[in-house]
Amino acid sequence: MTASTAVQIDLTDPDQFVAQRHYEMFSWLRENDPVHWHADQDGGGFWALTTYEDVSAAYLDHTNLSSEAGPMLGGSLYSDGDPSAGRMLVSTDPPRHRLLRQQLHQTFAQSVIKQVARQVEELVDTAVERALADGGCDFSTDIAEELPAGALMVMMGISRREAHELIDLTRSMIGYRDPLLVPDSQDDERLRLAVIQAEIFDFCADLLRAKRKNPGSDLISTLLKAEINGRPWTEDEILFNCMNVAVGGDETSSYTACAGIVALDENPEQFRQLRATPQLLDSALGEILRWNSTNLYVHRVALRDTTIRDKTIRAGDSVTLWNAAANRDPAQFRDPETFDITRSPNKHLSYGIGIHRCIGAMLAHTELTILFRRLLTDNLQLSVTGPPRRLRSNFIQGITRLPVTLTR
Repeated sequence: MTASTAVQIDLTDPDQFVAQRHYEMFSWLRENDPVHWHADQDGGGFWALTTYEDVSAAYLDHTNLSSEAGPMLGGSLYSDGDPSAGRMLVSTDPPRHRLLRQQLHQTFAQSVIKQVARQVEELVDTAVERALADGGCDFSTDIAEELPAGALMVMMGISRREAHELIDLTRSMIGYRDPLLVPDSQDDERLRLAVIQAEIFDFCADLLRAKRKNPGSDLISTLLKAEINGRPWTEDEILFNCMNVAVGGDETSSYTACAGIVALDENPEQFRQLRATPQLLDSALGEILRWNSTNLYVHRVALRDTTIRDKTIRAGDSVTLWNAAANRDPAQFRDPETFDITRSPNKHLSYGIGIHRCIGAMLAHTELTILFRRLLTDNLQLSVTGPPRRLRSNFIQGITRLPVTLTR
């Protein structure tokens, strides 16, 4: 569709995001149409919220906006609702959301995060040493993927090989429109997505059967013992939340790590400042998260007629909350188009806010800290040697290929 200026507004076209043209669209929308009706060719469409004020308010509005239609537009084959509604944490509204979160929270306890940290540190050390020996690598696949791999090994009680198998599946699900991740796909996009989702369920179902026989301290074993209001979790509830944890963890940390490398490489004075003052690492990670906004948007559906600014949102309308637009809103962030590792305050929305703040945010922060701390030691010199290949998606902003040199 065409805006009333020369700016072409199409938030459904993944190629606009690959070309990084979405920031121009967001800038125009924030200034001219912050609550924007984005029509599609079938006569339907969705609302797009692009200011920090509106996006953050929508995150907290559980009276008028529901999460139960799923986190992604077109993410389900079912026109009458998403099958994960009320079963998967990210697709559940209060008060049931609180009950699910209480049970899942124990799988993100400090003791678990410490175990994950040790495993990730071991995998990252090995990957970095291998890259040093070779003089470089594809940072996206050879180093960054070890972050979610280490987390999955601990949280699901699986091997490194199995962890990477699951990462490949979840990455294909998110990148189901990307020919690099899902090659030679001529079938319907939504059917393709459903097939990949089924493969993830099969993977988790095999794990569930194994854990029934030999339980441990992992996520599935914990959920097999858990109860909601005195009722054991159903198999579907366990499987949906395993997929929730896997997808959220696989995409956020590894893609954010790649985005951080690109941002630092493109802003060498910031990289030099971080090397000279490694105490800025926490602040730098916050800026990397704001700058990239890996999870571009989240999806809500209006429960009743409501008004945002001067627009009437009808019951049943889809509403998209664009984190990537809110995180560059000049009303909230000073010089938002400047990458500044000393930025403070930096209340980015990359992990969401309120009850839907990412349950694995602390885990992801731990993984990223381990990786970047390792890259800041031993006088390592890292340089990007070719253009990053970006994920063909309008839901997750990721980098699937990132050639780098790495030397001491």
